[in-house]
Amino acid sequence: MANELTIPLLPCPSIDEIASFYQMLGFEITYRQTRPNPHVAVRREDINLHFFGMDDYDPAQSYSSCLVIVADTSELFEAFAAGMRSVHGKLLVSGIPRMTRPRLRNDRHTGFTVVDPGGNWIRINKAATEPEAQTKLAKAMENAARQADARGDERQGLKILEGALKRATGDEPEFQAVRDYRDELVERIKGV
Repeated sequence: MANELTIPLLPCPSIDEIASFYQMLGFEITYRQTRPNPHVAVRREDINLHFFGMDDYDPAQSYSSCLVIVADTSELFEAFAAGMRSVHGKLLVSGIPRMTRPRLRNDRHTGFTVVDPGGNWIRINKAATEPEAQTKLAKAMENAARQADARGDERQGLKILEGALKRATGDEPEFQAVRDYRDELVERIKGV
């Protein structure tokens, strides 16, 4: 067989809150059921996400995650960011919900993560390509993003970036991006 389609169901405390959040990001509701089991499906182009309501579900304790592979992460990030800014007046970078920024590595943008109101980590990644040679700062940025954005350990990501910046000369192409990401992690740790 070929051309199968698999769409896992992700948990949430409220399908109404999930539906509103994803509509903000430009998704449309394609299915909604409140009884006997709460279920909502959302779609944006070829991205389909389904959620089920779960009483007493704590988003802060969620381990749910989903990968979305796209050709260009920056276009999708900009669309999501515009929706978030139109509703909240800013990009939410800490707490639940939140969204990380794509990192510029070797003249290409990498993935970003959306943590929705259900605590689900929707990881938007670029389709794999051949690995490119990286500078020490670029490697530090990748390692920090892996710790902070993928694992949720902002303090470890910050530690990696601060160590790399101490060793940097300041003329590396990634220097400003690393400083910006360090500042973002400080902001996220403070919970601003």
